[in-house]
Amino acid sequence: MAATAVFGVAFVDVKGFPFGKYIPTGTNLGNVKIVHGGVSRNVCEDFANVGMPVDFVSVADHTPIGLDVVDHLQNIGVGTDHITMVPSGGIGMWLAVMDEKGDLAGSTSQMPDLEALESFIGARGEEIVKNCENIVLEIDTNEAISEKVLSLAEKYNKKVYVIVGNLSVIGKRPDFLSRVDCYICNEIEAGKFFGMNLEEYKPEQMLEVVIEKSAELKVPSMVVTMGKDGAVFYDSRTGEKGHCPCNPCNLVDTTGAGDAFLSGTVMGLTRGYSLEKAVKAGTFLASATIQVAESSCPKNPKFFDQFED
Repeated sequence: MAATAVFGVAFVDVKGFPFGKYIPTGTNLGNVKIVHGGVSRNVCEDFANVGMPVDFVSVADHTPIGLDVVDHLQNIGVGTDHITMVPSGGIGMWLAVMDEKGDLAGSTSQMPDLEALESFIGARGEEIVKNCENIVLEIDTNEAISEKVLSLAEKYNKKVYVIVGNLSVIGKRPDFLSRVDCYICNEIEAGKFFGMNLEEYKPEQMLEVVIEKSAELKVPSMVVTMGKDGAVFYDSRTGEKGHCPCNPCNLVDTTGAGDAFLSGTVMGLTRGYSLEKAVKAGTFLASATIQVAESSCPKNPKFFDQFED
């Protein structure tokens, strides 16, 4: 089986956990952990941890942190031949503070320099896209990278699943989402995309909005996660729609849960699952992730056995 190619960037996460109640304007004693992160990198690790072939198309740097990120991915089975190396600035940084419940209380990001990645994709992107099975694209890297990858995907008839970030690219180019197979996001990101506040919506209300707006914006298929309320999904091509409840579990750290949901859903779709079954797989992988302190799911090569008929 050819690998899924994940186009995006890697981050290093610096996460703080208070011993007691988190005080936003005060001093909070606790634990500080440094872990490898970034949505695209997390997705690659999720794929590898459940035994799905994956290649990371990214940029890293010749620093101890950058080399450690690449070495770790190699050791767990992620393909790293398509990571271009630069002297510095290739790895992003994400500073996150968690509250006493393990929920994200605040964060600040530093993006990596994308010029090297843009040049690398310009030189090697056609070869990579031609030989991969399908694509996961971090669509808010920059407009040029997204346009190039989407054009190559269309040329070689490859399905594209997108990771959204700060919506900096999608805000300017919403038409990009009409060129992807499935758009997966949370209710806050969906609200920004639709120009609505959806945070208080119930699943049945959310589904109505998704059906209406995805048709209006010509998004072929869409999944919106809603935290404890699960996720809703709609495929305009088949008419498949519905709601998948969350999977109750013990919360340790919510970091990476959305990435794991996307990973599980995309992996399910690449295995030929219906959208409903794929969303169920994503829900189960997200629940496995929030029960550990890492930003990716636990290693489980037999994860998909529970979904096979």
